Amino acid sequence: MQRVLAGVAAAAACLIAMPAQADMDAVFSNTVVSRYPDGGWVKHWFNRDGTYSAQFSDGRRISARWSVNGERVCLTNIRPNMLIPRFCTTMVNADVGHTWQSRDPLGRRVQNVLVAGRDQ
Repeated sequence: MQRVLAGVAAAAACLIAMPAQADMDAVFSNTVVSRYPDGGWVKHWFNRDGTYSAQFSDGRRISARWSVNGERVCLTNIRPNMLIPRFCTTMVNADVGHTWQSRDPLGRRVQNVLVAGRDQ
């Protein structure tokens, strides 16, 4: 199993999802998709070099730097600048196809899924 974030964030700030440093292969070669009850979604991509990008269902895109801090993954240097300069969340185990519930930085519920491939 690969380690993937328990909380995938989406807001005016950012969305993230990724595995722990030791088990990163699944997230590097796949896409995390976060779905909101209103039909909105965010696709998340993590790269080996510590970069992150996301695309929202309304067409907006963001980029950031990711790092692992203990059992949490954090996004920093979020561009364009958002409401929060840093977001961290706890990680959970997941394989491709696995879904899990979490909350974004504003407390809204999201359903996440690790999707095979890098659909950008």
